[in-house]
Amino acid sequence: MKNVKAIVVDLDKTLLHTDKTISAHTAQVLRECKKRNIKIMIATARPLRDTIQYYETIPFDAMAVSNGARIICKNEKIEYDILPQSAKKLLTALENHRNLRITVETGDRAYSNKPIGDYETTLSNDLVSIAEKEGVLKILVHIDSDEALPFIEGELTEDLYRTIAHGYLIQIMSKVATKWNGVKTMLNATNCHPKETAYFGDDYDDIESIKMCGIGVAVSNSVNEAKNAADYIIDSNDEDGVAKFIEKQILKNLP
Repeated sequence: MKNVKAIVVDLDKTLLHTDKTISAHTAQVLRECKKRNIKIMIATARPLRDTIQYYETIPFDAMAVSNGARIICKNEKIEYDILPQSAKKLLTALENHRNLRITVETGDRAYSNKPIGDYETTLSNDLVSIAEKEGVLKILVHIDSDEALPFIEGELTEDLYRTIAHGYLIQIMSKVATKWNGVKTMLNATNCHPKETAYFGDDYDDIESIKMCGIGVAVSNSVNEAKNAADYIIDSNDEDGVAKFIEKQILKNLP
C-alpha cells in the first residue's frame, strides 16, 4: 500500500451512489489523494458528455470513457472507433431484426431507433447513415428477449467484442477499445505502473483491470466474477466503500 501512485475507479455502482452523486466524504478523500501526489483516474462505460460533470467535483488526472473507446490524458484525446465497414454491417443486421432497441454512440451524441427511457438519445430510423457520417465509438443493444444475445454474437465481425452491463445491456466496441487498454494508456501518460495502481470496479468490464493492477478491489455490490478476481472486497457504492478503503488502507500507509 505504500507504493500506490495511482487510483483508477469505475463510476456507476462503484464510486457513485445509486443516485449518481459523489458523496462529500468521497470527494474529500480523493482530493486528499491528489494533495499526496496520487493520480486519480476514472475508467467508465459512460460517454464523455455524461462524465464531465464529475470532473467539476474531482479534477481527474485522466479519463477513459465509453469503455476505453475515448481516452483523455492532459490535453490529448485518443479514440478507438469501430471500423466503418464493421459498423455498417452490424447496424444493417440489427436494424433488419425485429424489435431490437439499438443505440449508436458517436462520442458527442447518442442516437437510437426507439426511446430508451432515462437515457437521452436522438431518435433516428437510419442509424447506418449516422454511423457513416459521424463514426461510432459504441453500439448498445438492450436484451429484450432470449434470442437477442445469440443473434448479436453471430453478427459480430472479428474486430469487435461485446460485454453485458447491468445484466441487460449489450455493449459492442472495437477490440482495442477496452477499459484495460484505456487504463494502460492513462498510466503510461502519467508515468505510473500497473503494479503501483489500485483499481476499483464492479462489473464484467472491470475484471481485467482488477486482475492486472497491483491492487484489485471490488465493491460488495459487484457481480460475483469481479469479486472472485479481486484482492479485496469492500463496502458497497452507497456505503462509500471506495473512500473508506483508500482512507484506511492507502492514505494511512503512506510514508
